[in-house]
Amino acid sequence: MTARKIIIDTDPGQDDAVAILLALASPEEIDVLGLTCVAGNVPLDLTAKNARIICELAGRSDLPVFAGCDRPLGRDLVTAEHVHGKTGLDGPDLPDPVMPLQDRHAVDFIIDTLREQPAGTVTLCPLGPLTNIATALQRAPDIAGKIRGIVLMGGAYFEVGNITPAAEFNIYVDPQAAEIVFKCGAPIVVMPLDVTHKALVTAARNDAFRALGTPAGIAVAQMTDFFERFDKAKYGSAGAPLHDPCVTAYLIRPDLFSGRHVNVEIETTSELTMGMTVADWWGVTGRAPNAFFVGDLDAAGFFGLLTERLARL
Repeated sequence: MTARKIIIDTDPGQDDAVAILLALASPEEIDVLGLTCVAGNVPLDLTAKNARIICELAGRSDLPVFAGCDRPLGRDLVTAEHVHGKTGLDGPDLPDPVMPLQDRHAVDFIIDTLREQPAGTVTLCPLGPLTNIATALQRAPDIAGKIRGIVLMGGAYFEVGNITPAAEFNIYVDPQAAEIVFKCGAPIVVMPLDVTHKALVTAARNDAFRALGTPAGIAVAQMTDFFERFDKAKYGSAGAPLHDPCVTAYLIRPDLFSGRHVNVEIETTSELTMGMTVADWWGVTGRAPNAFFVGDLDAAGFFGLLTERLARL
């Protein structure tokens, strides 16, 4: 099997970090061409720094990391230090990165890569706000037809919102960008809160990460120790959901996930429901499906995969 070429667009974030580690630990299935960073969980300077910290934790200082857009297309930046801490990677004590940040802008890297690689071979994997992806599509409309697929974490249906009553964080931060992406015509797979909240790190699952005894396993356990406090207090859950690793797990083991092809529209005008993903789960509108909206996963299989792959690093 040929490894799937991907670009990870990210705003690390502890769960972004785990998603990146899972991808880098799975070279048979995933060929990471580069990491593009966007402002989201924390400002851009920190997301670009955190991405390089994670690459070095995985022993991949050769991987190019690019800084991208530092603000949404048409709104002020909203960040999530209340969840991820002031650095975005609070929890483990990881050294500052030595590897350089690339000079090229992340959007240019996305455009150039999609033009240079054979059409239909590169998958975009956004783990944060969709600003970089939308900006690339705006600057270079020709790339839409070259994208193999977009597998993203964002949105919700039954779970509704986590940053407002109606909206999930990634989509809320830049709803205008999300609208552009969902209308671009590329095949889209969505990992909404409905599925990511089922990827719950219980104490036993976190103990399994720590018991690996590797730098990556211990760091992941410490990350979860930190950010689970927010979810336990908010949802009364037994631990923290690992949102973003659902994206990379889907690329490796799509059989672990199930969902429906539905139409998804993004609310961009009402402040009351700004950033809401209006997913036509029951097919009541007659609008053509534009995304595979995932609703369930095999949690035991997911955590088995994640633990097995983290053991490689």
